[in-house]
Amino acid sequence: MDLVALEEIRRLKHRYLRCVDLKLWDEFAEVFAEDAVAEYDTPVLKKTLRLEGRDAILDYMRLNLGPDKITTHTAGCPEIDLDGDRATGIWSLDDTIIIPEHRLLIRGAAFYHDTYRRGDDGTWRVEKTGHRRTYEYMVSLDDAPSLKFTTSH
Repeated sequence: MDLVALEEIRRLKHRYLRCVDLKLWDEFAEVFAEDAVAEYDTPVLKKTLRLEGRDAILDYMRLNLGPDKITTHTAGCPEIDLDGDRATGIWSLDDTIIIPEHRLLIRGAAFYHDTYRRGDDGTWRVEKTGHRRTYEYMVSLDDAPSLKFTTSH
């Protein structure tokens, strides 16, 4: 088993999540193959969101998870299978999205199903990503009148 490739893929997924939460869009773009596809189960929108191409994924994230939203995404328990310069991975996801403007908190969990490809430069990139929700809920921040953010970036 190629333990170096496994670690590179783990780091790739964590970089994906870190860049979304810190709004590091240039670095986020580097995570994806140019022809990447993303399919996110979005019960709040009542549909599966399908984005084709790195630019479409990046544009959507910039617009919908920008600096006016507070997000945390944590993925773990990876099941990664390697096959040469390709790999698949399943990850558990726990995420929170806070939209202060609308006084809204969205929490959920899901399982990511990813496909990775090692490029000619030796770098692993996401070829396909997406998740299916196991649950999601929304709550108004007004339901917690004492809630105060002491910091957010």
